[in-house]
Amino acid sequence: MSIKAVALLSGGLDSTLAVKLMIEQGIEVHALNFTSSFCTCNHGGKDGGGCRSESKRVAEEFGIPIKVLAKGMDYIEIVRNPKHGYGKGMNPCVDCRVYMFMQAKEYMREIGASFIITGEVLGQRPMSQRKDAFRVIERETGLAGLILRPLSAKQLEPTIPEKEGLVDRERLLDVLGRSRRQQIDLAEELDINDYPCPSGGCLLTDKIFSLKVRDLLTNKEDVTKKDLALLKTGRHFRYKGAKIILGRNDADNTKLRSMLQEGDTLVEPCGFPGPAAVISGTEEIEARDFAGSLIIKYALEKAGPQRTLRASRGGVSTDFEVDGPASEAAIEETRVC
Repeated sequence: MSIKAVALLSGGLDSTLAVKLMIEQGIEVHALNFTSSFCTCNHGGKDGGGCRSESKRVAEEFGIPIKVLAKGMDYIEIVRNPKHGYGKGMNPCVDCRVYMFMQAKEYMREIGASFIITGEVLGQRPMSQRKDAFRVIERETGLAGLILRPLSAKQLEPTIPEKEGLVDRERLLDVLGRSRRQQIDLAEELDINDYPCPSGGCLLTDKIFSLKVRDLLTNKEDVTKKDLALLKTGRHFRYKGAKIILGRNDADNTKLRSMLQEGDTLVEPCGFPGPAAVISGTEEIEARDFAGSLIIKYALEKAGPQRTLRASRGGVSTDFEVDGPASEAAIEETRVC
């Protein structure tokens, strides 16, 4: 009977190498990939793409099955209130790892696997890839001794699969720290050439993006998928409790129009080119007028003397005018990001 293991496969270099090392030892690997609204990782090659497509490409290349899971709205509650706190932004790294390993644990039991594989490297990430963090994660998931980190195994205590001879510890690595020289050399040795996003990333670690996340979670209890998608779009303002998102370009404007939610108001310029704006959280005329003044401000000279805008809500449109562009002071006071 073959030995099965579940691998957390992001599609990045480290997890790809970890999987390859296990395949080289005859382990039957079943990959598990997580998608998130906060992933920044794109293909390192010429074709573009994201982690999800990369993980599938790697799985196909290695001939292993892969299951893709979305971090759902339950994950948003972890981001809102993490037990182990945040990193430099809104990144709940330890809680995030606990979340993923709990899913992997369930999948491990489902398919009859013996342990879990991950591409984590000791000392590579300051919050979650430390020995004490590893211990916390294993304690909270009930996976002590069952998480194998092939790239740093020799820097850590032997795991159960190593002790039981399921995996040859001598064929594992001792990578430590943030340099990826060893991984790059190993990729060349194993003939892994088109590897994507060597480091990858999470938008929650970005301090600027985190401002938008914090504003959303502070001001809205029932967050939607569209709310999360819109975090990556436009300029964000908070005006007397109302959220205003202003497009930066035509692509943003198109996205804002396509992602209107119930109760939103769309404000657009009439007769001149400029940004569109979406208002959520209120239908007050004062918020509408402020959104209009933002549009005039960011339309710059394209607006000229024109001040007419159109507000659309629930299938009803109303034209209105504003006195002029928003002041710099008002912009700074209301700007989220």
